Amino acid sequence: MASFRVKGGNHLKGEIIPQGAKNEALQILCAVLLTSEEVTIHKIPNIRDVNKLIELLGDMGVKVTKLGPESYSFKADQVNLDYLETEEFLKKASSLRGSVMILGPLLARFGTGKLSKPGGDKIGRRRMDTHFFGFQKLGAKFRYDAKNEIFHIDGKGLKGCYMLLDEASVTGTANIVMAAVMAEGTTTIYNAACEPYLQQLCDMLNRMGAKITGVGSNLLTIEGVEKLGGTKHKMLPDMIEIGSFIGLAAMTQSEITIKDAQVHRLGIIPETFRRMGIKLEIKGDDIFIPAQKHYEIETFIDGSILTVADAIWPGFTPDLLSIVLVTATQAKGTVLVHQKMFESRLFFVDKLIDMGAQIILCDPHRATVIGLDRKYPLRGIRMTSPDIRAGVSLLIAALSASGTSIIDNIEQIDRGYQNIDERLNAIGAEIERIP
Repeated sequence: MASFRVKGGNHLKGEIIPQGAKNEALQILCAVLLTSEEVTIHKIPNIRDVNKLIELLGDMGVKVTKLGPESYSFKADQVNLDYLETEEFLKKASSLRGSVMILGPLLARFGTGKLSKPGGDKIGRRRMDTHFFGFQKLGAKFRYDAKNEIFHIDGKGLKGCYMLLDEASVTGTANIVMAAVMAEGTTTIYNAACEPYLQQLCDMLNRMGAKITGVGSNLLTIEGVEKLGGTKHKMLPDMIEIGSFIGLAAMTQSEITIKDAQVHRLGIIPETFRRMGIKLEIKGDDIFIPAQKHYEIETFIDGSILTVADAIWPGFTPDLLSIVLVTATQAKGTVLVHQKMFESRLFFVDKLIDMGAQIILCDPHRATVIGLDRKYPLRGIRMTSPDIRAGVSLLIAALSASGTSIIDNIEQIDRGYQNIDERLNAIGAEIERIP
């Protein structure tokens, strides 16, 4: 396992370009299985989770051609279904949570699917019921081998139907949409997720010949077609990375310009950071964050403590709550961070407390942060990254701290952030990757 050695206290300055969106990439890459024709995808992030999925597609028989640093072409005209029966497939798929989204395309095009229980961040329970509820409503039959944690699905003869999802799961909606695009008849999905990444997937499928309406709303209507063709697609910039850079700039008193941020697709993310007291200027599609010595957290209109909570789109994404939390440690004021969706995601705050932050972990879902207004800078320590977003939050804390920090298990950070050390070093950080 590798680690980062981080020298804190540097003020960064310069421009940074966000990578392609990780959460979009995992959906879009699985969608190439829906057609035998060529699909070209641009702005694919060079991160561990995405690279592992591309490798898995290649092992399944998809022809993968790298066209450039962030561009690939895929042709799934000779998918090897026998590979799904191998131990190698089950092992590789189980190491990547995004692999669950190959099931929808496999059911739609080939009528069969098999997958071991997928992995991913250890941030609490992440159930699969929504995925399988949707598949069953379409007519698929599945059984779960609890002993070996393997899902077996028979999806021959899928038929469109009406369904009301029990939760607006992004990956669940994506999987069901991909299964429904070639089902017989019309499928209506109510309480569908409507994140920009899901909109991107639907727009791509429509270019391939699908008939999806209601894109951008929580009510999707899908008229099944017999086959899909090839297309070209470009990923959105990663909104989680954009939010991370905003928090980083505030914490380190840095002047940073985030280029090509596609601001109109960011929802309430910029405004949420403004409520944390962070100044930012929108310049076309760029976000400029000036160096700030102080930033003060707003209160609600009645003077009560600000609460930042996650919610389904267009609410605030849960992936940025860790960034909000660490950013608040050096603000002036108090904020309650309420992580509703995952019960293990706030446990990393013990590392911030060791660094000198004043945080009360109320329960697994809520933490109260008392901002120190930089009167007591965080101090460098040795710590371990528990998951992708917490790992970057700890990296931001280390970059703002007094002294040197060591962050272990940075493979977690590499799963979601492309060459983060090199990109931040280019604008003034001092991050060394060590064995």
